[in-house]
Amino acid sequence: MSHALNQVGKPYRYGAAGPRAFDCSGLVQWSYRRAGKSTGRTTYAQFRRGRPVSRSSLRKGDLVFFYSGPGHVGVYIGNGRMVHAPRSGKNVHITRMSAYFDRYFVGARRIA
Repeated sequence: MSHALNQVGKPYRYGAAGPRAFDCSGLVQWSYRRAGKSTGRTTYAQFRRGRPVSRSSLRKGDLVFFYSGPGHVGVYIGNGRMVHAPRSGKNVHITRMSAYFDRYFVGARRIA
C-alpha cells in the first residue's frame, strides 16, 4: 500500500505501468511488485488473484474493483478510501469510495 501512496500526484496514462505514469492496473502491478507480490497486469488478471473479500471485511492493501469486467481497480487504504489512477487528464490520488465508487463496486481481492 505504501508504494501506491508514494505515487500520488503522478499522471494517468493509458497502458502505463510506472514509474513516471500509471493506468489503474499498472499502479497496482507496480506497487505490489515493489512489495514482492505478483498481481498480473490487467484488472481482469488482478481480479482472479488472491482471495475474495467482502466490502465489509476490507483491510488496508486489499484491491477494490469497480464496473463490470471489472473495468477499474484501486488499493484500499482504510476508512472507506482508496488510492487509484483514475483516468486521462487526472493524477494518481486518494478518494473516498462513497463519493462515487461504492455504487459501482463489484468485488475485492486480498493478495497474500
